[in-house]
Amino acid sequence: MDYSQLIAKRKNRFRELEEAIGDPNLFDDPKRATEILREHRKLQQTLKVWDTLKSTEIQLGDNQELARSDDKELSAMATEEIPELEKSLVQLREDMQYALLPADPNEDRDALIEIRAGAGGDEASLFAGEMMRAYQRYADAKGWKTEHLESSPSEVGGFKEVILKVTGDEVFRHLKYESGVHRVQRVPATETQGRIHTSTITVAVLPEAEEVDVEMKQEDLRIEVCRSGGAGGQHVNTTDSAVQIFHIPTGLYVRCEHGRSQIKNREMALDIMRSRLYEKKLQEQQAAYSENRRSLIGSGDRSEKIRTYNFPQSRCTDHRIGFTSHNLDAIMSGDLTEMTDQLMKSEMTERLAEAGM
Repeated sequence: MDYSQLIAKRKNRFRELEEAIGDPNLFDDPKRATEILREHRKLQQTLKVWDTLKSTEIQLGDNQELARSDDKELSAMATEEIPELEKSLVQLREDMQYALLPADPNEDRDALIEIRAGAGGDEASLFAGEMMRAYQRYADAKGWKTEHLESSPSEVGGFKEVILKVTGDEVFRHLKYESGVHRVQRVPATETQGRIHTSTITVAVLPEAEEVDVEMKQEDLRIEVCRSGGAGGQHVNTTDSAVQIFHIPTGLYVRCEHGRSQIKNREMALDIMRSRLYEKKLQEQQAAYSENRRSLIGSGDRSEKIRTYNFPQSRCTDHRIGFTSHNLDAIMSGDLTEMTDQLMKSEMTERLAEAGM
């Protein structure tokens, strides 16, 4: 497919954005400035892929011509490089197609991961803790930073609920597929008869909202300070450091007591509330569109059972795309790359078809 006309339009738009960024009054409107900088960064990446694609095509053409040379040594060197150049071109063309799709403004955002134990009692809480550690290891491998915002530990060493903040490059783009119900099938450590039990956890991945995304009016919030609960310790139950926030119009509720500082807990609670309100806003906007979609990949539907982790068979199946990995140990150690790549590829194929590309 010839992308020349699409690229020409994007180059024109990139020049417009460069001029806008040079405007000394750009940050008079913070929301507009954020949108311009985000679009500029995305276009810059797209044009970089295009330049690499074109230079690789030229290099492949040169090598193919040199391969026909009478100079045997030169011909052999050029021929040896051709397979790698062809492989690079296939990937670059896929990257180009993806880059030219209508941009999702949330892809390069940081994210909050909310993990909650579902059916299965103690076993569900243990699996919630294991998935939290898997996400932390995945983030470490990607060079991202994780911050433990809030948690409610269970008596057996797991978590009834835990919230992580992940910051880095294109965090939401890679983690958004984790939203939904995760089902685990295995023999619990407490099971004496060797029977396989089924438990579930719910994962919600929220793009981190900025202040310009959601307007939280002070009169819509009820903020209360209270004493921290939970296990004992020298700082727990000694100060009123816990903060809980109610958003009156929606009924949403957030409580933070993980930090020792009331100010820090208040900041974290407001961040979580802002992201939940932003997610609610996005869900409402996407509701009509989602009804017409062939799948729910990347839609963030929390109620959908998306994946089964079968420990006896070392099998992990993503039900949205019918993909099964038999390397469950690696997945639980944080290697989500194979699963995420398959989900990205499937979503891209769907979006390309919808865009007529």
